[in-house]
Amino acid sequence: MIRGIIFDLDNTLVDFARFKEISVKSAIEAMLDAGLKIDPNLAYEKIFKIYEEKGWEYQKVFDEFLLDVIGYIDYKILASGIVAYRRAKDGSLALYPNVVKTLLDLIKRGIKLAVVSDAPALQAWTRLVQMNLHHIFDVVITFDDTGKRKPEPEPFLKALEKLNLKPDEVIMVGDWAERDIVGAKLVGIRTVFARYGDVFKTINSGAHWEIDSIEEIIKILDSENSF
Repeated sequence: MIRGIIFDLDNTLVDFARFKEISVKSAIEAMLDAGLKIDPNLAYEKIFKIYEEKGWEYQKVFDEFLLDVIGYIDYKILASGIVAYRRAKDGSLALYPNVVKTLLDLIKRGIKLAVVSDAPALQAWTRLVQMNLHHIFDVVITFDDTGKRKPEPEPFLKALEKLNLKPDEVIMVGDWAERDIVGAKLVGIRTVFARYGDVFKTINSGAHWEIDSIEEIIKILDSENSF
């Protein structure tokens, strides 16, 4: 019997990849307008390389980018990039289709809901509040709650503890096979791969189920709980 569902946040509930792309491109345009001389495609590659190395929540990405490109921080250019990024972020952050409807359907079925995210607490909660999801979830576990990132077991075990559920009573829904799926399976949680949010073109997720849209979780739940 499935009594709880744990969701990853970024690229599972929130279309994080789209928001990041739009925000970074807006920042680059603003920095170019402020006087930075660089090919925009190269700038995009450099910025995302920094994110990949330092983490997607790295707050000094534009500082490091400018140090790499021009050897110092031009604060007019830096400020232009930051302001444009923030403006674009507010307008581009969005949920995937049918997220709210699906979550409400799950609540009506008496399912406990949790988020397990590698994002720092402030950033995760900011996105949840901005998307008006902060009252939806019974439990939210961020990097700051355990100091560990998926696929380490601690975030999953913390969520189970807070939900007061056993691993076989929960399923994990996530878009990153190497973190969400592997980590959940290590502690005995069945898994659902959110193929619609996959940015790695994963061939074999290793998940128990794969879905192309979030509302397919309802069918999985009803099938598993039908006996």
